[in-house]
Parts: sequence; structure tokens; C-alpha cells
Amino acid sequence: MKTGFHGVYPILYSFFDEAGELDREAMRRQVEGCIAGGAQGIAVMGLATEVGKLDVNERRRVIDWVGEDIAGRVPYAVTVGETSINGQIAFLQAAKAAGADWAILQPPGIGGIPEPELVRFLGRVADRSDLPLGIQNAPAVMATSLSNTALKTLNRQHPNVALLKAEGPATWINQLNEDTEGVFEMFGGLGGLQLIDSVRAGCVGVIPAADLFDPQIRIMELLKTGRAEDLAEAERLHSALLPLIVFMMASVENFIAYGKRLLALRLGLPPATARQPAIPTTAFGLRIVEEWARRLGPLG
Repeated sequence: MKTGFHGVYPILYSFFDEAGELDREAMRRQVEGCIAGGAQGIAVMGLATEVGKLDVNERRRVIDWVGEDIAGRVPYAVTVGETSINGQIAFLQAAKAAGADWAILQPPGIGGIPEPELVRFLGRVADRSDLPLGIQNAPAVMATSLSNTALKTLNRQHPNVALLKAEGPATWINQLNEDTEGVFEMFGGLGGLQLIDSVRAGCVGVIPAADLFDPQIRIMELLKTGRAEDLAEAERLHSALLPLIVFMMASVENFIAYGKRLLALRLGLPPATARQPAIPTTAFGLRIVEEWARRLGPLG
């Protein structure tokens, strides 16, 4: 199965109002900003969405709202992280009902499970879905991940498992691509830290947070032409973004706290904060964010 999904899919933040409830209007503004900014797709329910701080009703509300706001204008990907087979199947069904075009399965974050059991777990979920499916494989930031051999087995046994969110160094992505014989359409992660080399390693796209995705779309466009001058411009743009990406990716909680604030500034929204418990922002960190908001300009 080749799905044809590709490009830059910003993964959405969860915005909350002053009472700590999900903010419907801010979520809508975020979707519109991403589409206006040229996103080739939109993703939700990843770490940036603070999925671990949302209860099941809030998670369902977010996927419904986002599907309603996208309204089929761009492909919609939903991450599924429930820790039971039935839970993942139910969430997949809800995602499809909300308009999802594909879904990203997370291996259950339970240590000590033999790898063949993880393959069986994900395979049983895949058998109950007619959506194209990806696997989030992020050894550095997730409790469980699959070997390249296990991923190839999963695809062979369940061909609708045809995508990967491959979050790691470009060298690791390249080896993964070679070991799985190119059967997966791979999206890089880690905020696009190694975007250009990840594309060279075999990625067809990237899933960054929504605060700085639009310059990365331009980088991807330049890479497609094959012209030396465009490659040089892509390298220049990527180099200019690297200080911001490195600052954001200091930790998951850091990019939620500061990335959400940066996106709010670019969308013209009131200051946005992470849901508690969260790391405190500092005056110096906020000045960094404000300077980057000025450089990047309004979104869309």
C-alpha cells in the first residue's frame, strides 16, 4: 500500500480558556492558521496536544472539533495512544467518524512486553481498521518502540500499516528505510531538527508542532526542485530556524510551554499556557519567543 500522504503536517496544541477548559474558538483559529499557512495536512493527539493531560472525553472533543474545522480541506491524521486493544479500536472508530484520513498508532507504553506481543497487539488493532495506519516509533522519547525487523513483519502481515512517524536521527531513519526495504512512507519528527537530512534519508514529510511549520513547507518545496541554488536556499532557511528548534526541543514540556505561546502570538490569540502540571515559563524565555514571533510574522 502506498498512501500518497506527504508534506508538512503541523501537530496541534490544546488551547484552554481561563477556566482551564478546552477553548473552542482558539482551536478553530489554530486549524485555520495552519491551512492558511499552507499545511499539506494536520495532525492531532501527539505530545504537543498534551494528550496525557486530557481525559477521554476531552480527547474525543478535540478530534471532533478538528475534523469539523478541517472539513476535508487537507488530510487529517490522528494519533491513537490507548493502552488496550479495544481502546485503540474504539478511538480509531471515533477518529474515522470525525473525518480522519489516517491514524498513527502508538505502541502501549508498558515496559517489559516482549516485542512479538507488541506486534500482535498492533496487528489486532490494524485488522479492525480500514484506515491507512502509521506507527509512531520514537525510541528517545517513548517508553516502547519496535525494531526494524518487527516493523517489516507488521507491514507484511498487515499491509494497511504503511506509514511511520520515525522520530530519531537521520542516520537511524536511513537504516530503518533500508532494513524495511522502503515499504513505509515515513514522516520525520523532533520538530524538524534534522529535516533536510531526514528527507535525504527517505522521509516524505515531517510532523512538527504548529508554531513554526510554515518555513519548513518552503524548505520542502525547495528540496523538490533538485536545483543547486534551491538546495542552498533550503539549507540557509533550515540553518536560520535551528536556534529556535533547539530551544524548543530542550524537552517535551519546554516546547509545549513556549511553542504554544509562540503560536498564540502568531495567531493573535491571548497568551496561552500549558495545562498544569507544567514547567514555569521565565521572562527571558518569553522574550526569546516574542523575538521569534516578530521574525516569523503572523501565521497565514
